[in-house]
Amino acid sequence: MISIKQLHYALAVARRLHFKKAADDCFVSPSTLSNAITELENQIGFKIFERTNKKVLVTKLGEELLEKAKQIQFQIEDINKLGETQKIPLSTSLKIGIIPTIGPYLLPLVLPKLKHDYPKLHLRVIEGQSSALVKKVLNGDLDLAVLALPYDLDGLLAFRFWEENFYYVTYKNNKHKISIKAKEINRSELMLLDDGHCLKNHVLAACKINDKKPFSMEASSLTTLVQLVANNMGSTLVPHMSIKHLTNTNPLINTLTLNEPGPHRELAIIVRPTYSNTENVLLLKEIFRSELEKYSKQ
Repeated sequence: MISIKQLHYALAVARRLHFKKAADDCFVSPSTLSNAITELENQIGFKIFERTNKKVLVTKLGEELLEKAKQIQFQIEDINKLGETQKIPLSTSLKIGIIPTIGPYLLPLVLPKLKHDYPKLHLRVIEGQSSALVKKVLNGDLDLAVLALPYDLDGLLAFRFWEENFYYVTYKNNKHKISIKAKEINRSELMLLDDGHCLKNHVLAACKINDKKPFSMEASSLTTLVQLVANNMGSTLVPHMSIKHLTNTNPLINTLTLNEPGPHRELAIIVRPTYSNTENVLLLKEIFRSELEKYSKQ
C-alpha cells in the first residue's frame, strides 16, 4: 500500500532533482529515501524518476503521479489546518438554531460583536420552534441552539446564560399603572402565541393558568400580538428582552410588571453531550450574557 511518507519523499526529490538534497530536506539518509522511492515504484509498476550519476529526471508517468501527490499533500495540509482552527475560538463554520421569541432581540445585540471580534466565524442561523431545533441538534443538523427553559431537552446539555421575567402589555386605558398580579389579569382578554411556542407554556406557568379553555386570540409572533393590543383587541405578556423593540414607540400601549415570583424563563445554549467544541459554547455563552447585561442597563 502506498504511504503518505513515500509520496512526501517523491515530491521532495521532484522539487530538488537531487536525492541527497531531498534526503536532507526530509531529515533521512539518502539510502532511506532511495529505498522508499524504489519501493513506491515497484508498487505502482512504473518509474517515477530517471536516475544517473549526474542528474535526476521525472518521467511522463512520474509527472502525473506527482501532480496527484501534490493534491493529496494539499488535502492533508487542509486536514491539519482543521485541527489548528479548532484551537482558535469561533474561527470555523457554526450552525445555530434560535427560537423566534429570542432571535429578533438577542441577535441584534450579539452579531455586531461576533462579526467584529471573530471575522473568521462563518455563522448560519436557523430560526424555528423549540421542538424542531431540539431534533436538529440531536440529529447533528445544528451544532447548537438557543432556547428558553424549562423545556424537555431529550438528553441535551444546557448552558444557561440569562434569566428574565414577563411584562403585561395592555391598551393605554387599562386602569393598572405599574404592576399587575396574575390573578388580576382578565383571562378573557388574554392573547398568547399559538401552540408549539414554548413561550405560551412559560406564560401559563408564570400566571398559574392550568385550564385549556381557548384564549381571546392566538398568533404566531410577538409583533402581531402587540399590534393587536395597540388596537384594543386584548392584552398579552412578553419577555423583558423584547419590551423596547415591541412597545417603546407605541403610545397606545401600557407595559406593566408581572408581579409574580421569577424568573419566568431562562435562556440557554443547548448542545449534544458529545459535542467536541465546548470552548466555543462557553465563549458564546459569555458573549450573550455580557451583551444582554449591557442592554438591560440602558
